[in-house]
Amino acid sequence: MNRQDWQVVWRVIFDFSKQNKKTMLSFFISNVLGAITPFITVVLMGKLLDAVQRQEETNELIWLALSAFGIQFVLQLIIYRTKEWYNQKLEYMKEMEAYRLNEKSLLMDYEYLEDIEIQELRLRGVSKTYLGVVGQTLNFLGEVITSGVSISVAIGILVPMFTKKSPPEYGWIGSIWFSVLLLAGIGALVWFNYRRSLFYAKEEMKAYDKISGESNQMKYYLDMLAGVESQKDLRNYGQQKIIETEMEQLCEKGKNGIALVGKNLRRKIWLGNATSNLSGLLIYLFTGLRAYVGLISVGQVVTYAASMIQFSKSVSTFAGSVGWLKETSFACRDYIDYMDLGKKKYEGTIPIEKRRDNRFLVEFEQVSFRYPGTQTDVIRNLNLKFVIGEKMAIVGKNGSGKTTFIKLLCRLYDVTEGCIKVNGIDIRKYNYAEYQRLFAVVFQDFRLFAFSVGENIAASKQVDRLRAMDALKRAGLGERMEHLRDGLDTFIGKEIHTDGVVFSGGEKQKMAIARAIYKDAPFLIMDEPTAALDPISECEVYAGFDQMVGKKTALYISHRLASCQFCEDILVFDQGTVVQRGSHEQLVKEDGIYRKLWTAQAQYYC
Repeated sequence: MNRQDWQVVWRVIFDFSKQNKKTMLSFFISNVLGAITPFITVVLMGKLLDAVQRQEETNELIWLALSAFGIQFVLQLIIYRTKEWYNQKLEYMKEMEAYRLNEKSLLMDYEYLEDIEIQELRLRGVSKTYLGVVGQTLNFLGEVITSGVSISVAIGILVPMFTKKSPPEYGWIGSIWFSVLLLAGIGALVWFNYRRSLFYAKEEMKAYDKISGESNQMKYYLDMLAGVESQKDLRNYGQQKIIETEMEQLCEKGKNGIALVGKNLRRKIWLGNATSNLSGLLIYLFTGLRAYVGLISVGQVVTYAASMIQFSKSVSTFAGSVGWLKETSFACRDYIDYMDLGKKKYEGTIPIEKRRDNRFLVEFEQVSFRYPGTQTDVIRNLNLKFVIGEKMAIVGKNGSGKTTFIKLLCRLYDVTEGCIKVNGIDIRKYNYAEYQRLFAVVFQDFRLFAFSVGENIAASKQVDRLRAMDALKRAGLGERMEHLRDGLDTFIGKEIHTDGVVFSGGEKQKMAIARAIYKDAPFLIMDEPTAALDPISECEVYAGFDQMVGKKTALYISHRLASCQFCEDILVFDQGTVVQRGSHEQLVKEDGIYRKLWTAQAQYYC
């Protein structure tokens, strides 16, 4: 691993430890003690054997045995407790990481959410790790710490054996060159194992990358097969055969990938065992010969041999873990790059003017906009003024810029050129959270959640029940609510609560409208708000539109031009700008896009 690899690893660990100090403390304690514990028994057992050989008194032998047992017991107890604490966190590490990533998604600029490269950055980090980026980093870092401490302790124990001067009469067995030759042989085996471990780690990560991509596809197909909505099309068109074929191919590829992982794992295990056994043979040969000529005692043979074997295994583990940690560092880099995404939006501080009449002047001045990474303007040199408190409709062909206009107005994106002003002030200078309170939007792809009806309407656990019921009545759900046993406490859907109610698409759309009414924002934006409603319900919404909106501005986007007749002002978009503006009566008389759209739709009602 190079310096940059270590930097990203420590950055991930540091970020995690800031909120999980006890977990990290238990992590380090358990790994350090786990490395020391094997040597305690080895050293004390060696001393016990020497004491037996010297025919020491029984009391001393018992004391040494009890010391070995007592120290081992205490250390194992501490390791057990610290690992128990750490493992409790490890079990939920991936879920905790997903929470942090989702929290980041909620706080980041909206444009990042529609940027494919940014979302791939997030998925790359997650898909490469089976325990999550943090969990997998801690897993391999723990092995590095344990093996590193074990190597240090082993060296400390073995130093006397290699530095002890031997009398000349012991010849080559006592020679320093014999020790050097032995260490060189063990070192060569360890180095070879290290290089092969790095190679197998890279190969396994490549295989896991391939498997993770196939797993994502498999999950997508399984979700389709399990989804109620997709089942309608699957059954009607018989598309399940295509999915079954794709899944069979993915399963076959998955088997090949898993087989490759297993093959690499078996090779790595075999290589580790072979080098470890060969190292052990050399170690026992070396210590046995030195004991044979009387340089070390029988007890020291046990201590030194076991320590050298532990040293050899630890170096091998250290090499493999560092190799895996290096591969994990790539996932760490993606994770950090995602978490470090900064704010592009200028964060203003000016509070929104509080007006009792809720009337605000909105101005688009020479506004042009293109999406990040593209060269084509979606909004072109748009100049527009309107006062909040009016009812407006936005119409136009697909791709004319209607939705982008709304995104800019709500400041989900900032303009590329020009500026948008509210009451004469650039909206970028306003406090963003306060500015967002100006708008209540019913998106065409709105979402309700598996909470209670009241919590969905209030978007909060704290529900003003009278206000929520009023919003539901104004949206056309008053009678439906009276027939619900639990009223506002009724849960939506059965995904979480088995006693929940499955509402129709039209009822859900009315709830989305009620949620916007409940927010009581000065500006109400509705994107195809009656798309899921039957004709009678749609007529009820139009008839009660004034009651729903009150004195607020209602900006209404629709492809059904018949629904625009109740609006005072209609904006006709084409190629990113407003090409016509006026009432329905005015525009239908003009020779323009609006009349063409109106004529094209009206012929089907004749």
